[in-house]
Amino acid sequence: MGMSVTISVATEQDAEQIFRLQYLCFQSEAALYGNYRIAPLVQTLDSVKQELAADCVFVARLGEEVVGSVRGTLTEDGAAAIGKLCVHPRLQGHGIGARLLRAAETALADERGATKFRLFTGHRSEGNLRLYRRVGYQTVGTSQGTDGVPMIVLEKPAGEYAATA
Repeated sequence: MGMSVTISVATEQDAEQIFRLQYLCFQSEAALYGNYRIAPLVQTLDSVKQELAADCVFVARLGEEVVGSVRGTLTEDGAAAIGKLCVHPRLQGHGIGARLLRAAETALADERGATKFRLFTGHRSEGNLRLYRRVGYQTVGTSQGTDGVPMIVLEKPAGEYAATA
């Protein structure tokens, strides 16, 4: 009998696994853009630890292994910025990303008062765009990432978080 994936709030002890998972997961994004200096690949372990302490961070676990993560923080305009969503390549396509998004959205709306959710993804990241649109996000603009990658900005109202996943 196999184990099921559980979603929970990340702890300080998860920092190293999140750091390693993020590095693994964002390799395909880096290859897509021919840019191995994208933010998730150059982030330090200390920076991940700081985000764990300050932000809303969830992980997906398969047993003791962290197989997915997502982070969110409230911005000055009342929106929740959601980022660095990643799921281990061997487990992608099974709804784990949508479950992580829902957990982050729920916490950010209920505990931090987010009025809407905002995320960014690379303009060539079709798989990411499909997921985000499927769970209710709509394109609201574009921006340039600090790493030079053209980004698509997507948002959805906080009242719609219950419809995710």
